[in-house]
Amino acid sequence: MRVLITGAAGFLGSHLCDRFIADGHSVIGLDNFLTGNPENIAHLVGHERFEFVRHNISTYTYVAGALDGVLHFASPASPVDYLEYPIATLKVGALGTHNALGLALAKNARFFLASTSEVYGDPLEHPQTEAYWGNVNPIGPRGVYDEAKRFAEAMTMAYHRYHGTDTRIVRIFNTYGPRMRPNDGRVVSNFIVQALSDQPLTIYGDGSQTRSFCYVADEIEGIYRLFMRGDNNPTNIGNPNEFTVRQLAELVIELTGTSATIVERELPEDDPKVRQPDISRAREMLGWEPTVSLREGVTRTIEYFRSILAREAVPVRA
Repeated sequence: MRVLITGAAGFLGSHLCDRFIADGHSVIGLDNFLTGNPENIAHLVGHERFEFVRHNISTYTYVAGALDGVLHFASPASPVDYLEYPIATLKVGALGTHNALGLALAKNARFFLASTSEVYGDPLEHPQTEAYWGNVNPIGPRGVYDEAKRFAEAMTMAYHRYHGTDTRIVRIFNTYGPRMRPNDGRVVSNFIVQALSDQPLTIYGDGSQTRSFCYVADEIEGIYRLFMRGDNNPTNIGNPNEFTVRQLAELVIELTGTSATIVERELPEDDPKVRQPDISRAREMLGWEPTVSLREGVTRTIEYFRSILAREAVPVRA
């Protein structure tokens, strides 16, 4: 296959490039480096089956030659990023998705949308199934990301129904692992960088809010299977094992051996109280479920961040 992956220099996009190439496919990686990191794909430069294009998918996009798949992973994906780039976030969810879908239609290619558990908002259903419509504040600070992804899902389904485009939608839950940016504001990277710097670990509220953390290797495996043999309905890909944010902080403190303490800050507006995927569809349709425990995944991620901090100065985010 020959596929286009937008957001190719991002955390998930770069791992997805690796997976397609490892299975013998050819990849065109597209990124404008708004939040992507060139180092994430540096090892692919010069590979005979990898081509990189620096481009903003929210603007007119042309790709020469045949394509078998268009995988749309471009978007700021952490609260720090989409609060800093609210309009770009809305554009890549709306204009970027439209452009990527148009390209898939023109090439008769399969289209794959990277959506998010954020479409469920601060959920009133627990755990969250794909049939749940969500509880989202469209004008709150997180609305720029939540509604961009909800619109992207609606656009994807419109192309499927009107044009007959072969589409996939994955709803990604909290994912972590190597190639996360040290200062991206996500809870796992925040805690690890703070701990390795012997700084207090910052939790918001009392830390009782829950998240379900999926190690990147598991997430990519689920995404790849969904692309290859899924259907057009949204599918949750995440780890159904639920932990409180405080439990995560305590685990990071234990595994890093830091003497750092935990400090509490005010809970941000519209911060979800719970987050846990129902992965029944993925289990039945794809034969997929995560295999890496939180302890094992966090241990691997700590070692990655140790190497990052050893060679560059990383500001610690409060």
